[in-house]
Amino acid sequence: MAYAPIENHGIVGDMKTIALSAMNGMIDWFCFPRFDSPSVFGAILDEQRGGFFRISPVEEQVTTKQFYWPDTNVLTTRFFCSDSVVDIVDYMPIGGFDGKQRKPELVRRVNMVRGNLELKLECYPAFDYGRKPHKVRLIDHGVLFESEGLALALSSETSLALDTRSTKELENAGIRTPGQGVSRRFTVKEGDSATFVLHEATAGKGNRHGLSHDESHRLFHNTIDFWRDWVSQCTYTGRWREMVLRSALALKLLTFHESGAIIAAATCGLPEHIGGERNWDYRYTWIRDAAFTLYSLLRIGFSEEARQFMGWIEARAHEMDPDGSLQIMYGVDGAHELTEQTLDHLSGYRESRPVRIGNAAYIQTQLDIYGALMDAVFLYNKYATHISYDLWLDLRRLVNWVCDHWKEKDAGIWEFRGSREEFTYSKLMCWVALDRAIRLSEQLAYPADRARWYAVRDEIYEEVMEKGYNEKRGAFVQYFGSDSLDASTLVMPLVFFVSPTDRRMVSTLDEILKTPREGGLVSNSLAYRYNLQKSPDGFSSAEGTFNICSFWLVDAMTREGMTNPERLDHARLIFEQMLGYANHLGLFAEETGPTGEALGNFPQAFTHLALISAAYNLDRALNNRKQRS
Repeated sequence: MAYAPIENHGIVGDMKTIALSAMNGMIDWFCFPRFDSPSVFGAILDEQRGGFFRISPVEEQVTTKQFYWPDTNVLTTRFFCSDSVVDIVDYMPIGGFDGKQRKPELVRRVNMVRGNLELKLECYPAFDYGRKPHKVRLIDHGVLFESEGLALALSSETSLALDTRSTKELENAGIRTPGQGVSRRFTVKEGDSATFVLHEATAGKGNRHGLSHDESHRLFHNTIDFWRDWVSQCTYTGRWREMVLRSALALKLLTFHESGAIIAAATCGLPEHIGGERNWDYRYTWIRDAAFTLYSLLRIGFSEEARQFMGWIEARAHEMDPDGSLQIMYGVDGAHELTEQTLDHLSGYRESRPVRIGNAAYIQTQLDIYGALMDAVFLYNKYATHISYDLWLDLRRLVNWVCDHWKEKDAGIWEFRGSREEFTYSKLMCWVALDRAIRLSEQLAYPADRARWYAVRDEIYEEVMEKGYNEKRGAFVQYFGSDSLDASTLVMPLVFFVSPTDRRMVSTLDEILKTPREGGLVSNSLAYRYNLQKSPDGFSSAEGTFNICSFWLVDAMTREGMTNPERLDHARLIFEQMLGYANHLGLFAEETGPTGEALGNFPQAFTHLALISAAYNLDRALNNRKQRS
């Protein structure tokens, strides 16, 4: 087997977990029963040992097309063969026949559109990232896979068969999962269908029956109806609406239903550079994402999701350390300990090692998170409902901690594992924390040490202007005393630290817009986050352009474009060029590689949040210009 390119995937999920489905009919990433659970299928991280579930034509000369059912997260992979057409429809049900919540289950439905066709089903799980062996046996209406602590059943009205090949024969075929699998050829006739359901089972007991045609039909339409009802809440009617809706649908899949937390991405270990070491676990929730999440969701009408995420933020605020400090990230259920380890038995995506699970960054100090959190609370208080006094007491303690510690060095937004610096973005967001806290205290008449807060806020401002701006370079720089650019400074006008027409911000934009060869960060509309040669991030491998930075660039240019028509036109050009780097379904990974390929974990929430923000603000700016003319 060859690795499917990262961009050749769609996702399906139920807001508890997510499966990646490749255009070749293979599920090559699926953690069960939660986003952050160990993988059951992980061939995207090791094609031989990771485990997979594939349904595809036996015929090799096929053309494929993949698309979502409109306004849903129901995914269809269509195979065009020599004289036939077949659809593989993947989804995870949200509700059952009675509309109630279901336990996680993955449904794969084969619909024969035209002609008759022989297909092959191959299901080879690899429990616990391929570390735990399992037993397999045929049972009524399917097959049972039993491993320590977890048993999964594959149910179907279509008969299944165990793969009886020897270990040597399987290895020769490129399969080295620690347990047997299922391999079965079957023929589907025009107009017929076959449904396969992977679900949790009780070890040693019988299996439920497979879904009949009518049951499968009802479950499919229940799922379609759920997603269409959810999308109908969207209030965005501007340009690029289809891309905005797809971003919203992806974000909903990345939301943990029980807590409202949004994970950074569905995967772990996918590389930022092929063969490189920047391979992280993003199946957690970062405080930093808070403001972007609330702003983007509220702007397009999803107030309930914003309310749920705000509930998650409030819970973390109640758990802060006695001194008022917070972790930078948590598990979807609020877990604090996210110990990092490497899976050395896995080869990694296209030999990109090490594969990491957990994330050691959770113990870092990153001062910017306090501004992100306070900005989120401020936005929620402004656009949704007033915050409680109980929450304010926690926030007041947090803001006082910022007053005491803002001058310290930290790991920064990019989570450097090398040196600690006085990062300009960190200081900027400390200013945001104080600014939003002052506004909230005055709007709600909540008690606070406003005199101290005002003094510290102004001190931070002057420090950033004096030390964060390099007159010789003509730009805000990555950290105090450096001359290196950083795309995070594009956020300055977005958080109202400086006017988008301030000469320092205009000059910074001009510098960033230069090509890397000219000392800038932008290559054909794609933005790098910083210059790797000048930034002490602790790693030697390269990386692609950062998609969120490209959308930040659009947002910053749009703000200046309110008074500069040429900048606004350029912002639109960059935005629409950027949309062309989405995959065939409108999904973005964390980065874009040198030949346009997706790199890093997939899909990335931060990127889709930034896309929504950039689309909303750019559309509004273009409409305002049209009205003025």
